Amino acid sequence: MSLIAGDAPRVYRSLRVDAQSAGLRLDQALAQSWPEFSRGRVQQWITGGQVRVDGLPRRCRDRVWGGEAVELDAVLAVSDRDAPQAIPLVLVYEDDEILVIDKPAGLVVHPAAGNPDGTLLNALLHHAPMLATLPRAGIVHRLDKDTSGLLVVAKTLETHHGLVDQLKQRTVHREYRALVVGDLVAGGMVEAPIGRHPTQRTRMAVVAGGRTALTRYRVLEHFPGHCLLGVELETGRTHQIRVHLAHVHHPLVGDPVYGARPRPPKGCAPALTAAIQEFPRQALHAIRLGLTHPRTGQAMVWEVPMAADLAALLELFRREAGLGSDST
Repeated sequence: MSLIAGDAPRVYRSLRVDAQSAGLRLDQALAQSWPEFSRGRVQQWITGGQVRVDGLPRRCRDRVWGGEAVELDAVLAVSDRDAPQAIPLVLVYEDDEILVIDKPAGLVVHPAAGNPDGTLLNALLHHAPMLATLPRAGIVHRLDKDTSGLLVVAKTLETHHGLVDQLKQRTVHREYRALVVGDLVAGGMVEAPIGRHPTQRTRMAVVAGGRTALTRYRVLEHFPGHCLLGVELETGRTHQIRVHLAHVHHPLVGDPVYGARPRPPKGCAPALTAAIQEFPRQALHAIRLGLTHPRTGQAMVWEVPMAADLAALLELFRREAGLGSDST
């Protein structure tokens, strides 16, 4: 990591460790509490003495037990590791403060093991090089690799702070379309804590002692053996929609981690059978995003069309059900 010459931006944070983080390493607890920063960056700040716990420096591996007062006063650095790459972006909106992107399925948001480049972050650094000074190149929330749709990016540090605060206050409106297995009679809510799966550490699960998670859904269309849901997030836990819908026994079509074996309706057209069996990703699309502009205070809402692959699958379901095309 290298600092920008001159007046590198600084970042300040303070928090009191919550009871849900009791027993975690300090770096783990802070990475969960500050998802806008990578765990690696948090570790660098702890090691460099820029994090104080109850007024004292601590080590990354030191445990927290809840109630500790944590303060961060750090200099943001430009990452030499993440290279700008000319990856096409679908820009829905851009001004001097924010970017709104329609992310395609298959595009990873952040570099990580197995995906060191070719990510949305690399694309953003090419589109707007000044984002190199911001945490995660201004990305304040994420979508899974194979979830398509809307995502907002901050272009300044002040805007970044404002958007992170809106996410914490749950005033960012995020609405999804989800094609699920089974037929739900009516809408509802799933309120169940989410944490790491106790034995499969790459998965999330509903677990006692997990972080509070709340998902609301409503039924938009009924199909043979399936239905299309409108889903709204009250919280933003990793894999939240996928975990919650699987928890209530209505997993997403195509979900390779939390889904079940594909279940084409009995006697359906061969084209629909093949489409369900071959759908290559979880059938989840972030269709609508609403927030308050951090600088102007204006309420803003964006909506994008359904991703083409999911729209094509839904059209096959509608034909099977004897329904006409629907732009939902």
